[in-house]
Amino acid sequence: MKLLALLLVFVTAKPGYRYEFPRDHFAHHEFKTEWWYFTGNLRDPSGRRFGFELTFFRQATGEDPRQPRSPWDANELWLAHLTLSDIESQRFLHEERINRAGPGLAGADPVTSRVWNGNWSAVFAKTPEKIEASTGDFMLNLNFETTKPPVVHGIDGVSQKAEGAGRASHYVSFTRLQARGSLQYQGRQFDLSGSAWMDHEFFTHQLEPGQTGWDWVSIQLDDNTELMLFRLRRKDGSLDPYSAGTYVDSGGRVRHLSAADFRMAPLGPMYHRYPIAWRIEVPSLGLDLRATTPLPSQELAGKSRFSPAYWEGAMDFVGTRGGKPVRGAGYLEMTGYAGPVRM
Repeated sequence: MKLLALLLVFVTAKPGYRYEFPRDHFAHHEFKTEWWYFTGNLRDPSGRRFGFELTFFRQATGEDPRQPRSPWDANELWLAHLTLSDIESQRFLHEERINRAGPGLAGADPVTSRVWNGNWSAVFAKTPEKIEASTGDFMLNLNFETTKPPVVHGIDGVSQKAEGAGRASHYVSFTRLQARGSLQYQGRQFDLSGSAWMDHEFFTHQLEPGQTGWDWVSIQLDDNTELMLFRLRRKDGSLDPYSAGTYVDSGGRVRHLSAADFRMAPLGPMYHRYPIAWRIEVPSLGLDLRATTPLPSQELAGKSRFSPAYWEGAMDFVGTRGGKPVRGAGYLEMTGYAGPVRM
């Protein structure tokens, strides 16, 4: 009964949720799991290319988040991942950290307008404004300007992940962020610009026993449209019917895609256990794309049981829309190939 009571403390994602910004950029402690994802493809004036990922995770430990506690009690864990993909040098650098909230060590606070973990931070107003993060190898500072309104994925405010009420998430993205800033790396400063993507998702329901992981892709095409797809994999090798996606047209209008609306299939080349080339088809949009990566070695090998290994990296997309050439860039995430996904 005690375990059941703890589980009932957290709410689940239900239809009808209405976003309000800047409020919803920050923590939703009533949900068990939450993450903020920044990814993007950048170039310096000479054309040298870099990819990046900065991710903040909030994970409740199972205790009641509403009960007053000492700042040092760890009823929530805050994780963060930072990566740099140096395409020219074929180097992939990544770092992770884990903290409790403590006396200001990590959090997501509307008072300070920040999501942070140590000296890694993201600043929000009504839209994502900037990120700052550094390791012993590099320092990244980026400012963002959004050219499209936020995109709420799913139907009626929920992104359904399995059969049944509450087996879902609240999931919002900024799909076209213009990024400008600097990278301190290898004793040099690189002035960078390019396109970034930001995801924010919060939920309590975890993967079903028959679901082993997911393949997620963000695509920014050169005709100013975007596509997000996630492909949930099942233990028997089949595609889960709750796989889904979202298409954003050049004017920011959104179309929900069900599992039947797209095909996302690996083409063969592998990096260790990960398929790193894909064919993506959305017949209703006339889209037929090939996805390849300029850097195969973009696996984040988790250093603790809280950070399982997954592959997330910069991607290139080439293909056709209605028979006409189209290309773009984005990011691919693959989880569950190195063992069960645990949140």
